[in-house]
Amino acid sequence: MPRTILFNKPFDVLSQFTDKGSEGSTRRTLSDFIDVPGVYAAGRLDRDSEGLMVLTDDGKLQQRIANPRNKWPKTYWVQVEGDISDQAIHNLRKGVDLKDGKTLPADVARMDEPDILWPRTPPIRVRKSIPDSWLKITIREGKNRQVRRMTAAVGHPTLRLIRYSIGDWTLDGLLSGTWNDAPIHRIPPQKTARSAR
Repeated sequence: MPRTILFNKPFDVLSQFTDKGSEGSTRRTLSDFIDVPGVYAAGRLDRDSEGLMVLTDDGKLQQRIANPRNKWPKTYWVQVEGDISDQAIHNLRKGVDLKDGKTLPADVARMDEPDILWPRTPPIRVRKSIPDSWLKITIREGKNRQVRRMTAAVGHPTLRLIRYSIGDWTLDGLLSGTWNDAPIHRIPPQKTARSAR
């Protein structure tokens, strides 16, 4: 039986099991939190981002999740600098121009600060004279540091980025730095050429 686990990655943790090329490095990796043999990350999450990662020993599932062509929806809770305008949200929804091309349309909505939010170490920088906003952003592609570049492109740098969900899997019930086994029934079926039409 393949094993798939969900992990809530803390800030400042590499999304890999070793820190290759940095002998003596004190940077934390997945091995500081996960002791399950044979599982590998299905996609990455930047060191300065937090939240949901899926790890599995099923190579086909790993590819299905990680390959941007499969357009698995990934939802992020995003704290941005400034009081974001309706126009900026509209621009995020329709797609913004980045150096490596225009982003696909995204689902974007304002949200309150999440109830289950945990403290971040170190905390974000706060400027009393500048407000901040929270957004829920769902994308279906995988450009490098995409969400951060999207919010910067509309004039609102990202202060904190938390991946809340991948497909139907969510952070619900997962404290920062903890993992559990993924519900098997929530693994989406593989698309076939016929079903993709």
